[in-house]
Amino acid sequence: MLYRMEGIVIRGTDYGEGNKIITIFTPSHGKQGIVVKGARKPKSRYASLAQLFTYGDFSFYKSGNLGSLNAGEILESYRELRENLDRSAYAAYAAEMCDRVVGEEDASGYLFHQFKACLTALAEGKDPAIVIRIFEMKVVHAVGYAPMLDECAACGRTEGGFRFSAHLGGAICERCRHQDPGALELAPQTWKLLRIFSRIDLRQLGQIDVKPAIKAQLKTAMRRWMDHHLGMKLKSVHFLDQWEKLDELPLPVRRSPPGGQEEQSE
Repeated sequence: MLYRMEGIVIRGTDYGEGNKIITIFTPSHGKQGIVVKGARKPKSRYASLAQLFTYGDFSFYKSGNLGSLNAGEILESYRELRENLDRSAYAAYAAEMCDRVVGEEDASGYLFHQFKACLTALAEGKDPAIVIRIFEMKVVHAVGYAPMLDECAACGRTEGGFRFSAHLGGAICERCRHQDPGALELAPQTWKLLRIFSRIDLRQLGQIDVKPAIKAQLKTAMRRWMDHHLGMKLKSVHFLDQWEKLDELPLPVRRSPPGGQEEQSE
């Protein structure tokens, strides 16, 4: 049967001599595996379509688990993500999350559009640490593990200070904090941003400036939440963590972008 659907390439694997198997994330049919014949050959007409992060229109024949590409068109290449190691690291992490939480044939329209908006925001140069925290929140919402942020997850209390407990379900009040001694104490700004992240549509994200200390708290809170509730061992996490540590170095020794030229400070 011939299928035609839009999708974003979230994984690619070499297959045979010159071929490639790509996994695309679609809004209507979850993940789809497609063999792209000759994709690794220099003169392949579909080499660009098979690249990671490419958003395209794919036509493929499918009778079993894998489809075979018949035709395709690039709708958005997201070349900026592949050419910049910083953006690529975050985009790869977002793509791997989708690969792990989205099932085959699952309709995941909302998460698909949030993922596409995540890639767009990264390509536009918006703060990747904030973009990825918002997308993490979209992932946990999509799979039904969103944290409670406006009331105590243990007793329902809505007033007073809170701590963040991945074990108990989100916010916990001072009365209940003894139930999780390891719950995180977060700054008011961090709580505010977590609530915003829970409600915002990534397609509407503007520029946002967040202090490093607050970004660190956001990362810790979301990482604890995802580790506890999703338990995903992602290959991209270790690389991303090491990459983010470079941001803490003084400007003269920070990373250089592909091409060997040092980043310029304004």
